[in-house]
Amino acid sequence: MHVRCLTLLALILGAVTLPAAAASAATVSVRTWTDAAGAVWTETTTVETGAEARDGADRLVRAAAEAALRGIARFGPFVVIDATHAALIDATDATSPARFAAMVRAYPALRVLEMIDCPGTVDDTANLRLGRMIHARAMATDVPPGGSVRSGAVDLFLAGRYRHAAPDADFGVHAWADDDGRGPADFAPDAPVNRAYLEYYRAMGMAPDTAAAFYALTNSVPNAAVRWLHPADLARFVTLN
Repeated sequence: MHVRCLTLLALILGAVTLPAAAASAATVSVRTWTDAAGAVWTETTTVETGAEARDGADRLVRAAAEAALRGIARFGPFVVIDATHAALIDATDATSPARFAAMVRAYPALRVLEMIDCPGTVDDTANLRLGRMIHARAMATDVPPGGSVRSGAVDLFLAGRYRHAAPDADFGVHAWADDDGRGPADFAPDAPVNRAYLEYYRAMGMAPDTAAAFYALTNSVPNAAVRWLHPADLARFVTLN
């Protein structure tokens, strides 16, 4: 299994673009915002920067507390906000494609997937399948002001037929790792495991050379670290609306 998740605690310790902090320090922040559908979100984040903060090489970037959301239904990591809007608020896993399918059966008018605080995935194979499902339904992906999309969740943002990100949105990318700790560089460039990502990015609308460049960018930092991107960075690879 390939995992693309980073806990926020591990992220801060290993981030390549953040300054070093004092050992064992903790910072607590709270932010509240209202999205375009009128839903009120509150996120409380505790960041540990000491040696005890690292939790291993996975691909999840998670806030310490899940964002509170007024929704009308819950399907695994998805919350239905109203008839046309859903939100992704947790990591995806092997069950997420089935959860998504159940959600769109129950709410067939869903058109927008809000991505407020998205940590990544614990099952990359399922995550790529989920992205294809989002793309096939021609759903839009939207990162509202203050939103953060990280690791494997970035692939889901790319799945939107219409993609929007607020100017202050951030995106965190890094290389995947399998259960044995191997990553993309441990396999031949044309190995099936590497081709799967390139084929996915092409299916999301990237030209072959653009897909290769984006995959190289995600692999430019190891699984235990993160590279932060802004909407303008992503716009070099896909159209943002």
